[in-house]
Amino acid sequence: MRAYTADQWVLFFFFYCLCGWIWESCYVSIRQHRWVNRGFLHGPLLPIYGSGAILILLFTLPVRNYPALLYLCGAAAATLLEYVTGAAMERLFKVRYWDYSNQRLNMNGYICLSSSVAWGFFSILLVKLIHPPIARLVLSIPAVFTAPLALTLVAVFTVDTVQSVQAALDLRAVLEKLTEENEELRRLARRAEIISAFAEEDLQKFRDRTQVERILLQDRLKAERQKRIENKAERKLQREERLTEALCTLSEAKLSALENVASAMETCRGRLEESGEAFAEKRAELDEAVKKLRERQAVIRARTAKTYRRSLRILRGNPSAIAKQYADAMENLRRLGGMHKD
Repeated sequence: MRAYTADQWVLFFFFYCLCGWIWESCYVSIRQHRWVNRGFLHGPLLPIYGSGAILILLFTLPVRNYPALLYLCGAAAATLLEYVTGAAMERLFKVRYWDYSNQRLNMNGYICLSSSVAWGFFSILLVKLIHPPIARLVLSIPAVFTAPLALTLVAVFTVDTVQSVQAALDLRAVLEKLTEENEELRRLARRAEIISAFAEEDLQKFRDRTQVERILLQDRLKAERQKRIENKAERKLQREERLTEALCTLSEAKLSALENVASAMETCRGRLEESGEAFAEKRAELDEAVKKLRERQAVIRARTAKTYRRSLRILRGNPSAIAKQYADAMENLRRLGGMHKD
């Protein structure tokens, strides 16, 4: 086997990143019935495929004349990479970008037997059929051009990676914020129930008024009826306009729920004021709760579509991504971007 230079290995890496992106984007787009710019980066590259191809080549080229060893070494190398990458990304970003939990003989959802078997066959295909002509092509490039080309690709790739990592961290922050916000809203509603001590019938009415999910469901049903009537006009809306509209719907639902909670608390406080000094401590508690409600309302009103744009790009490129710790927030975000399945 002829030894490759560092520049040539870099060119191999980017070629297989591009091949992986083409394969994944076409495959996922067919399954989703829409175009999906697959992956984590902005550009047409899937680094896990480039890394996997390089790792497979390093492990298998020395044994390329022994099919059984080639298969086993390739499957082992790719499976190890898939597990480490999946675990590391979930730990860092709190999102699992692929999940094999529903597959038989999987390990923590990061790898599974069927995937490892496929990697073994891919290793044989790569080493025997795909790589030889690609290697001849790269080796035919004059050495004076390989270094500048490799350096340029690395520079562009680095910028894209930094921006994409920041977007993934933004997605994590958005999921954490939405989860915290939803939990706080429910907690404040329960607190208002206890403090206000409504009668059973009034309590149920109060709960109905403060359930964001119920409000959103009513809004969605109304929107769907309107959508059927104005379907042609709806198709003309740009994605940014739809996102802004969905964000307004979500914000209005939360603001409505918060306003109902605040109204109930203020009503209760008024009753306590009529009860004399004995309830001073309880009034102070209500004042603090109402203050927090108003602060939360101000945060929601200040939110714009820009807050979510980069996060939604990542979710559109990874439609099967999950976040177990933030499942409700992930679903809310998908609905916001029009990616949910009714």
